[in-house]
Amino acid sequence: MNIEKILKKIKKLFPVYRVAMILIGAAIYSFGIYNIHQRVDITEGGVLGLNLLINHWFGISMSYITPVLDIICYLLALKYLGKDFLVVSVFSTLTFSGFIKVWEKFPPILPDLSNHLLIAAILGGLFVGIGVGLIVRSGGSSGGDDALALVIFQRFGGKISWAYMFTDFTVLLLSLSYIPFSEIIYSLITVTISSNVIEVVVNIFRGKEPKKKSAVSKKTVNEGH
Repeated sequence: MNIEKILKKIKKLFPVYRVAMILIGAAIYSFGIYNIHQRVDITEGGVLGLNLLINHWFGISMSYITPVLDIICYLLALKYLGKDFLVVSVFSTLTFSGFIKVWEKFPPILPDLSNHLLIAAILGGLFVGIGVGLIVRSGGSSGGDDALALVIFQRFGGKISWAYMFTDFTVLLLSLSYIPFSEIIYSLITVTISSNVIEVVVNIFRGKEPKKKSAVSKKTVNEGH
């Protein structure tokens, strides 16, 4: 493949609209994680929750954890999701990690909500939902959750929603090692809000995209959250 074909492929996969959606989504998503979730120990399920879990246990920055876990999930699901999805999703993952590094250079902007967990759960769910919704609508992935869920679905059958529930509840169960059971309820609130907001954002932007869309965008939305 020569340089011209490579550039044409990149241009097709990353039109300005898609790149803008991913950048804005990753900025909002990472802002909520850094300013709310990491500070009040309200976790998410799936790969995001596992990122927070490892960050708490070992103190490793999510900017390092996220790409490692996501790449593992993407490699497992490559045969089911296709190369285009993989390329766009890797870009989304690296963008999220980059924004985490940016936010870590500054003190938290939002006030500490440790004593207001319900507010933290609601705001956290909104930030995650809006940010992830923009990324999913762009044809990318918010992380390895989609890939991991599809691997489980293809391996064991059933419904794709069951695969998501399996990963979410497994991580939330492990999170009991540092989050009291009474506080896990707030994580459930966050997951519920973020899931519904993702759907709303995806539907809002569905009719506002340029008419020419690649198959990766359609496939991600159909198979994603």
